Amino acid sequence: NICIVDAIYTRVGASDDLASGQSTFMVEMSEVADIIKNATKDSLIIFDEIGRGTSTYDGMAIARSVLEYTCDAKKIGAKTLFATHYHELTNLEGELDCVKNYNIAVKKRGQEITFLRRIVRGGADKSYGIDVARLSGVPEKVITMANNHLKELESQNPTTIIKAQNNFCDEQITFGSNNFNEIIEELKSIDVNTLTPIEAMKKLYELCDKSKEI
Repeated sequence: NICIVDAIYTRVGASDDLASGQSTFMVEMSEVADIIKNATKDSLIIFDEIGRGTSTYDGMAIARSVLEYTCDAKKIGAKTLFATHYHELTNLEGELDCVKNYNIAVKKRGQEITFLRRIVRGGADKSYGIDVARLSGVPEKVITMANNHLKELESQNPTTIIKAQNNFCDEQITFGSNNFNEIIEELKSIDVNTLTPIEAMKKLYELCDKSKEI
């Protein structure tokens, strides 16, 4: 049961708009932007998997920002259903008074799972992506490989990975010269959404030529 609302805004589903050259993520962000600009505190908003069309960290950062902005009474403060697979966002319940976690109850028996179609309080204990893939008929050999890859990823030390990435960046920075900095600044200034394929290719060739001078 909900009270009367002035509008219902939804961002649900994934689709490309190839005719106008927009990716799934671009379509998603356009719809999110429209909702943020028009929703009020008396609106009902339904967001489904914001940020899924880009890299994990980018997607998570965008999802959290949208959630925080929508939740803030000084900005929107609307009643919102926000579905996400980013488990890290469930921590916001302890940080923001307006956030409450709910999940769909699941019964697991061995390798079989049953979605009970019941909403219960609290965040989900895990993702069930591989289980859903099995239910969808993905070959068992692929499921086994996916489970093995998942175990490998979960066993990695994130701190080590981040440290290695930071070291790599430091090495690249010391490599640089004026030309290197010039290329970085040029990359920052490029708006890929406004370039035609020919212009993008030309710009890529120009940057490749400049990089050879470093």
